[in-house]
Amino acid sequence: MKICIVVSDYYKDVSENLLKGCISELKKKGYKNLNIKFVSGAFEIPNLISRNINKFSAFIALGCIIKGETDHYYFISQAVTSGLMSLSINSKKPIGFGILTCKNLKQAKQRSSIFKKNKGKEVASGIVSILKNR
Repeated sequence: MKICIVVSDYYKDVSENLLKGCISELKKKGYKNLNIKFVSGAFEIPNLISRNINKFSAFIALGCIIKGETDHYYFISQAVTSGLMSLSINSKKPIGFGILTCKNLKQAKQRSSIFKKNKGKEVASGIVSILKNR
């Protein structure tokens, strides 16, 4: 099975740790046919997955959206979440949601730490459980 990991590298340190956790978990579970694609921001993730939906068995979206002083955070978070859910339901393909939505960078770094509870690892584990039940 081919898995595509789409990574927003807007917050590079956070994304790199999410990706490390994700890849480590997938390889530990025996998934080695991985394709990694990078985009500049979380908003671009659904579009890239949409364009590649027929090329892969599953997808994992990784990235981070941090709340700022404006409502932009809410619009981006909602658009990305809705876009990914619609893609998953309509294509009947699993798309793991590993996009952190945090109040600040400190919180994002904690949730992406490779030494603690890494969201990339958690999402990879979720995708594996779906793929095994197909």
